[in-house]
Amino acid sequence: MTSPSPSRDWRGHLPRLEDLARRLGLDWSPVIFEAVPDSFMTEIAVYGLPVRMPHWSFGARYIYQLLQRHMGYSRLFEVVFPGNPGRAYLAASNGLADNTLVAAHVLGHADFSKNNLLFRRSQDQGSEHIIEHAASHARQIERDIEAHGFTAVEKVLDAALSLEQYIDLDRSLRRERYAEYLPAPPNASDDAFRARFATLDGEDKSVLHTRRERAPIPPHPEKDLLWFIATYAPDMESWERDIFLAVRAESFYFYPVYATQTMNEGWASYWHARLLREADFIPQDTYLDAIKCHSDVVRPVAAEEQIALAVNPYHLGFTLWEEIIKQGGVDAARQIMKEDDDFSFLRNNLTREMATDMGLFRYKRQANGPVKVLAEDIDELRETLLHDKYNFGAPRVAVAEVRGDGTLVLEHNSDIDKRGLDIDTARKVLGYVMHVWRRPVVLRTIDAAAKPVQVVADPAAA
Repeated sequence: MTSPSPSRDWRGHLPRLEDLARRLGLDWSPVIFEAVPDSFMTEIAVYGLPVRMPHWSFGARYIYQLLQRHMGYSRLFEVVFPGNPGRAYLAASNGLADNTLVAAHVLGHADFSKNNLLFRRSQDQGSEHIIEHAASHARQIERDIEAHGFTAVEKVLDAALSLEQYIDLDRSLRRERYAEYLPAPPNASDDAFRARFATLDGEDKSVLHTRRERAPIPPHPEKDLLWFIATYAPDMESWERDIFLAVRAESFYFYPVYATQTMNEGWASYWHARLLREADFIPQDTYLDAIKCHSDVVRPVAAEEQIALAVNPYHLGFTLWEEIIKQGGVDAARQIMKEDDDFSFLRNNLTREMATDMGLFRYKRQANGPVKVLAEDIDELRETLLHDKYNFGAPRVAVAEVRGDGTLVLEHNSDIDKRGLDIDTARKVLGYVMHVWRRPVVLRTIDAAAKPVQVVADPAAA
């Protein structure tokens, strides 16, 4: 009689782990667990979803992920997709201890995504079935390729995916167009004689002489470039608009994952550690191996090489949640989990003493990322850790105006970004945008030397 493989053994612990988690107060939507080959895990990590629209940029990311794995810098234990039901993909090559820990870790993620308000808002506006929606988008792209050709579709995807970070989370996923006209100005005259004269023959003459003024487009700097182009591009075809809106919908789904990474990974790490510690039904040797795996996950430096990471979100989040629960209890922690994102979480809970204990003051922002902070300034440290979370880490660029000839003018807010743009990259992205806007596109920015630059993409010169 053959013994069950390690990838199946962990399922025997799952019902009891779930029962223990419920007794400890965790609350989650059903999760579908599936063990998959390592190659499929890598594809999921690269594409962000098990099935997604095809594009060459994902191939480049796939090669990078493979290199990271071969060099020992990256190991994928699981990939989790929030929803109702949620889905968790575990590496089939994981051992029994690995997948026992991962199953407990997934329950922490599922509790977080069901109860955190940012996740709830995203799923309420979009869908709790993102995998099915992404598969629908992929089928849509395949139909577009059949109808319009691969090259035409790829050019639209080039433009949409180059702008995938440019959404506005303060607005709804489903937005209406701007008002066509400015509000009518209030009648400035309070002259009783003029008011009587205007209505002498019973007709309000002031209405006849009121001219409605068209509102500018946009009426304010517009951050949601995907929505704006899909809504106002002069000659965009319907299938092109659908691609832009599909990319935008997926970006809305990914934002909470990005904006709560430290909180979410820390929460899942805290609960997998606690569940394993209190799960007396797990054999001792499996428990010891799982705790060794836990130590590797939440350590502040890489395992064998002892290379300092920029910041390990598992280590940072786990340490903060342990302290929060120690000081205020689980109920207080759950309230923070529901209401915060990484911005408020780090600003409210990362103290100077904790940062010193974790060695975080070794880091400061340089061209290649955080390395070392010379002064122990806790406010500077928090903002350094949060810097790349603003706007998905992309430069702040907004639509400033559409000129009378249809030229699209974009403005880079370098005052907030505190950085210039790589002009060659900006020029390439503008070329992608020009293809779907079909009019000149202008970007006002500064270069790496902080000198004002205007980048132009013009169909006439293409």
